Amino acid sequence: MSTILRTLRNLRRIGIKDYGHQMQNIGDTKAGTLIGVDRFGNKFFENLEEELPLRTRWVDYKESEFDAAQIEPGWHAWIAYMVDQPPTADKIMQTGLRPWELSEHRPNLTLSRAAFKTYNTVKPKYSAWDPVAAPRN
Repeated sequence: MSTILRTLRNLRRIGIKDYGHQMQNIGDTKAGTLIGVDRFGNKFFENLEEELPLRTRWVDYKESEFDAAQIEPGWHAWIAYMVDQPPTADKIMQTGLRPWELSEHRPNLTLSRAAFKTYNTVKPKYSAWDPVAAPRN
């Protein structure tokens, strides 16, 4: 959570439109340098001066219904502090250079109607007990 002074300073830096966007999506105001944009349209920022340690990098998702699976692997490594350089500066981490890499994004379908559901074709060994009460005389 930010203080009033920090919020007002960030409001002056980023403007009213981005202020409203950040408050609606991440619930805090952040001002930083745009490091890059991935092929899905997500924007990656960094601010080393004013943010707390390990909170200096953040992503502004293109879609409002975001999921962490919408970040490319190279950008995920950068935002999780696994690498120091973003994929735009690192030749190995750039997309399109690895033949096994997917060309399009596959969303994470967990907790949706399209999620994988297991099923069993074997008859169960036990069945539920259904009590039958004899009528009273």
